[in-house]
Order: sequence, then C-alpha cells, then structure tokens
Amino acid sequence: TSVIFENCLQQYLLPDSDTKTSITAYVSLEPCAHFGKTPPCVDLIIENRIGRVVIGCKDEASHVNGTGIEKLKAAGIDVVFGVLQNECIEFNKRFFTFQNKKRPFIILKWAQSADGYLSEVGKATKITNEAINVLVHRWRTEEAAIMIGTTTALLDNPKLTARLWEGKHPTRIIIDRQLKIPVNFHMYDQEIPTIILNKIKDEKIGNSNFVKIDSNNEDFLELSLRRLYEIGILSVIVEGGAILLQSFLDQNIWDEVRIISNNQLLLGNGVAAPKFNFKASYNVLNIVNHSIKTFENR
Repeated sequence: TSVIFENCLQQYLLPDSDTKTSITAYVSLEPCAHFGKTPPCVDLIIENRIGRVVIGCKDEASHVNGTGIEKLKAAGIDVVFGVLQNECIEFNKRFFTFQNKKRPFIILKWAQSADGYLSEVGKATKITNEAINVLVHRWRTEEAAIMIGTTTALLDNPKLTARLWEGKHPTRIIIDRQLKIPVNFHMYDQEIPTIILNKIKDEKIGNSNFVKIDSNNEDFLELSLRRLYEIGILSVIVEGGAILLQSFLDQNIWDEVRIISNNQLLLGNGVAAPKFNFKASYNVLNIVNHSIKTFENR
C-alpha cells in the first residue's frame, strides 16, 4: 500500500514546496504507523505534507489502533474520521478477521437440490446452471484461496480455477491428511500455487507446497487455519463436500455461508447438505430458478 501511495504522491506533489499541500487523501482504513514489509503510510503522508486525511474506519490491530490517527494530528494534519464507517468496515472485513482472529476470512459455499442434497451417492452431480457457475468463478477471483477435502478431490478431480471469469486464480488448498490423491490429478498440474495440508511431510515441489500439520483429528482444522494465517492467506472460500463443510460449521469457524439452491431439481436421495440452523437474517439473490442465501456470522 505504501509503495502505491508513494507513486501517487510523486505524480501530484511539488517537491520544492515547504508548505502543506491542498491535497486530501481518502482512505478506507486508518494509515499504519509501524514498520512491516513496507514503511509506515503515516510517515509518507507527513513527509509529503498532505494537508488533510479523510479516514473511514480505525485499524483495531494492537500495533495500530489509533496510533496512525494520533501521529497525523500531532504533525498538524487535518484528520476527518468515521466517514462511511460501516461501509469501510464491511470493505475491510477480511483484513479485520485476519488480524484479530489470526486466521483467514472463511466463506462456506455449497450448492444443493430443492430437497436438500449435494449430489447423488458416489458420483458428481450437476446442480447449478451456467449463469451460477460464472458467478461462482467470479467469487473465486475475490478470495485469496479456495479449499476442498480429499473426498471431493478424488470424486471430481476439479481444477479449482476461475476460468469462467477474468481475474486471478485463487491459491488451491487441499486437505489430504494421508496424501491419497494421485499425482496425475489437476491439483498437481503446477499451473497454480497449491497448498496440501497433510500429516505426512513438509516439502515444496514447484508450485505444490506440502504443509505438515502435527495434530490429532480434533484440532487439525484449527491448526491448519493457523498455518494458513502464518503463510499469509487472507481469505478462503470452502467448496468442499458435506464432511468438510460440516466440520467448519460444528466448530463455528466461518464468517459467511453462501447456499445455492436449485429450486427445480429434486434428487430424492443422495449426499445430504450440511446441517445449518443459523437463526440470523440473510440476504437472498434469485437467478434463473436458483436462489442464493448469504448468511453472515458476526
């Protein structure tokens, strides 16, 4: 962020001026006042004599939490705080979850028939139409990573790309504890960075990063998410099967749930959708005989 900001400043400021400029900087999140991978944004603002800064919301991380605002004011800069605050909090929700909960922002997504089944038993079943598939691929470009488990990988051999929408492919994350997935499957095609969470080995081969999780079965998911935080994965959309999705729900490790229902498809039996009894309100989007319900876990 500071590199981008500095490039903008170089285009618009007069370097020989000793007075504050009339430029106003608008930021959705409080500028940082600490050294991380880049220098503090606050220092750049002060050094380049920005006269006014409009801030949407505070960065509640312990190493920031108002210190950026205080430093700007101490330097004589006019600070306006809280403009469109709720919208800015929503915009930065992935960042806040990552910083405060020390894990990625988790979106659980599944598609089900009108009578509540994910698929027929033992085989992949087409639930959604092409319009929904394009939307799902757009969702993938909006997240840092996409996750599935061993069963889904073996059954579907998915590519887990965003090929139906222009944008960056998410990092693939596969939970394969015993490394059962054959090396000729799409997840090992080396085209996209892929993280394999397992209990066997730590090893990096090309774009495949094997990450060993030393755990019992009960805390495997929690420890996996902690490792993803350490790696720097900001958000994950989970498109796994019923068992993996239910594990997230049972442990209340989720931030959004997106349920796509084909309102005209009846399977009669099959793999049941996850049990989800969240009582909060939700948003509904209707697209060509499908409904999408989005729940938020606040």
